[in-house]
Amino acid sequence: MSNSKRQGPLVGLKVVEILSLGPGPFCAMMLADMGADVIQVCRADMVDFERSKEDPTNVATAGFTIHRSRRSMGVDLKSPEGIETTLRLVENADVLLEGYRPGVMEKLGLGPDVCLARNPGLVYGRVSGFGQTGPLAANPGHDINYIALSGLLDLVGPAGEPPSPPPGLLGDFGGAGMGLAFGVLAALFEKKNSGLGQVIDCSMVESSSILATLFHGMLQTNNYHLEHGTNSVDGGAHFYNAYQTKDGKWVSIAAVLPKFYKSMMDALGLSPTEPRQMDESQWPAQKQKLAEVFAQHTQAEWNEKLTGTDFCYTPVHNLATAPEHPQNRARDSFVDIEGMVQPAPAPKFSRTPGAVSAPPPEVGQHTADILADWGFSAREIDTLHQKGVVKTAVKSS
Repeated sequence: MSNSKRQGPLVGLKVVEILSLGPGPFCAMMLADMGADVIQVCRADMVDFERSKEDPTNVATAGFTIHRSRRSMGVDLKSPEGIETTLRLVENADVLLEGYRPGVMEKLGLGPDVCLARNPGLVYGRVSGFGQTGPLAANPGHDINYIALSGLLDLVGPAGEPPSPPPGLLGDFGGAGMGLAFGVLAALFEKKNSGLGQVIDCSMVESSSILATLFHGMLQTNNYHLEHGTNSVDGGAHFYNAYQTKDGKWVSIAAVLPKFYKSMMDALGLSPTEPRQMDESQWPAQKQKLAEVFAQHTQAEWNEKLTGTDFCYTPVHNLATAPEHPQNRARDSFVDIEGMVQPAPAPKFSRTPGAVSAPPPEVGQHTADILADWGFSAREIDTLHQKGVVKTAVKSS
């Protein structure tokens, strides 16, 4: 996969990704979709190992579309030669991404001090649950633990019910994955002035916390209730909610501004003034009334009646139906990669659009090609293979 096959604003950027789970691969996908040459360094013992689709180490399965647009190589990261091989890649890289617990990369011999000594201009991106320092730094965790500590988990869910964990969206991807990508690009911009790289310490707790900046301000000015499901934009209000239709599907409405609220009430044939919109004591009764109204027609009938009216209305789609909506089709918001429909690269660019350049690779699929492209001689590549320092996957039939 040469640069001639890539497109996007990051063509020419060289990234070494030490294979991990969650936000690291998501960040790497975002960079690769925008044209960066991202090479995924995997353990050599993962290459050609038979895996089921349920195995989380099987990066080529359907569940790992976030490994798209890049190449994979297998390296023995427990051997001195394997570490030296990886460091030679680092010497030619602009960015390194890693998602291990604090201290693991240092034990391998690939910590930031070693890597920056070999390449002072390297942007070394680290993502971990709790960050590189602090009393919980070494603790294990998953998305729900990190957003629990950040305060975000307690924002989600119906009133009087337990918090409802969103599936990895706030901590792993929207928080840390995008936060790390932003950090990488910010560090690369700064490098234009200093000529130096630096270490990015991306915590999933902090990266999710910043998503709630607005609501921290609202809370401290007495404009937000701590109990989830009781506020105007978290499902507490009747005018910002989802309602089930006659055919068991759902629609969403968001009539927060008074002019949109009046338009909604007019469109539904209801009084716009009684009771007052922001009278919280009336919200439960009004939710029940709207639930009865929306249950009278199918989603398709509501679409015909409400689409294009002057309030915020959309049907609720699931992952299977969202790609078929006319808006998403018109903008090519989803792409089909070898029979797998998935979100297209975002955002869009006027001159240098990104693109999915390849499906998820098999582990170690491109080892020999990567080494050749990144400056290793044919003799060196043969020797590394013979010693078992690196391994190239045998292409499956």
